[in-house]
Formats: sequence, structure tokens, C-alpha cells
Amino acid sequence: MKKEITTRSDIHFIITAFYKKLISDKEMFPFFKDIVAKNQLEHHIGIISDFWSDILLYTNTYSTNVLQKHLDFDKKIPFKKEHFDKWLQYLVSTIDTFFIGQNAQNMKDRARSIAMVMQVKMKLYS
Repeated sequence: MKKEITTRSDIHFIITAFYKKLISDKEMFPFFKDIVAKNQLEHHIGIISDFWSDILLYTNTYSTNVLQKHLDFDKKIPFKKEHFDKWLQYLVSTIDTFFIGQNAQNMKDRARSIAMVMQVKMKLYS
């Protein structure tokens, strides 16, 4: 039965399931190859969980500039619009599989907004 997103643990569950999809996708895996190779995936998932916890639960645990991190990474491995489309597809489907309610909708809406802003900054969105 689907439930509401109410805790950081719920968010961590979503991000863990979402990252399993990302790293299983041959087109997406290169973005995470170093994290996986250095055995830092769980640490990375914790950071991303903090980011979403701040957005959905109004905590104050994430302090890095997410946009700048992606702009910097884009210089190593260029992002394409298709990467953002897959990222959104995997995140939305993960949320929809397990969760309902306002925070689930807020997470999907914010993800779409974040993806659009990043694509605009990377000159991928027109």
C-alpha cells in the first residue's frame, strides 16, 4: 500500500530505489561510475536524501550548491537532454510506485523544475 512521504527515511528509500535504476542504466551509469568505483554510493545517497529532506520536510541539512555541482560535472561528462528525461522518468516512476500525497507531488514538481533550470543553465532547454 502506498503511503505519504513524511520522514527522511521515506526519502532515503526513494533515493535508494531511484539510484538502483540509474546505475543499472548503461546511459546513466557513467555519471555515477566514480562514486560506485570508490564505494561512495551510500554516502552520495545520504547527501541526496538530505537535499530532498530540506525541500520536502524543511530540514536544514544540505549546504552545497546543487546547480554548481552539476555545472562542474558537465565539464567532465556532458549532460544531454535525454539524461534529464531519463532522470525524471526514473524518479517519478519510483515515487509513484511507493508513495502518494502532497509531498510525493511536491517532489515530482520540484524535480521537474530543477531539471528545467539545469537544462537552461547548460543550454539544453529551449
